[in-house]
Amino acid sequence: MPQSHSDIKENFDTSAIRVRLQSHMNEIVAIFAGVGLAAACGFRVFVPLFIASLAANAGVEGFGGMDFQALLGTDYEWLGSTPVTVALGVATVLEIGSYYIPWLDNALDAVATPAAVVAGTFISGAMLPEFMGDDAFKWIVAAIMGGGTAGVVQGASVITRGASTASTGGVGNPAVSTGELGGSVLTAGLAIFLPILAGILVLVMLAFFIRTIIRYFSRRAKRRRYAERVIEASSSSGTPRAD
Repeated sequence: MPQSHSDIKENFDTSAIRVRLQSHMNEIVAIFAGVGLAAACGFRVFVPLFIASLAANAGVEGFGGMDFQALLGTDYEWLGSTPVTVALGVATVLEIGSYYIPWLDNALDAVATPAAVVAGTFISGAMLPEFMGDDAFKWIVAAIMGGGTAGVVQGASVITRGASTASTGGVGNPAVSTGELGGSVLTAGLAIFLPILAGILVLVMLAFFIRTIIRYFSRRAKRRRYAERVIEASSSSGTPRAD
């Protein structure tokens, strides 16, 4: 029996609503994926970029069967190209190996901290919905959301490695580096396959890492005040010279 005009219109409206809902869902998933990848950049700069590039290059389907390359959008198709994937793979291997060289790991933090912020800003900006355009507003949002997240994670990593160096003389640093690598791979993998879960994990990590950073600087300020009081007390207790 042929469908009536009202039935056809109702089916069309239902399909249009379904398409819009799917589009909004893709945008939400992309935002969560971008934040997860940005957080992973705080552990290792190149690892999440390589994983994202590899997923796009291989046509990996993430959450809900969505193609990861489609989440990146047409402006960032180059991220999934074979030359970029190979280059990021080489950079990843060099970065991982460098963190297992004694004392070099601490020296790398001076470069890795700003690099992590830049990488986090880039990958989260690449994942932002297209309706945000490609102007300054989009990248300001990406810098706050992605760069800020990567910076907090990297800051906590620097503090942890510094504490390990101070307490073990660097002997425990390989364990710290392994933990950071595992955190980067885990967070990046969740960002691609389970981005909502990755977003929740990032919120938990940020709460813990921000608390760690605040406690570190609070203790540092207390030690400095204590040292100043000791110096002041020792100076005031000295015997004055006779004229």
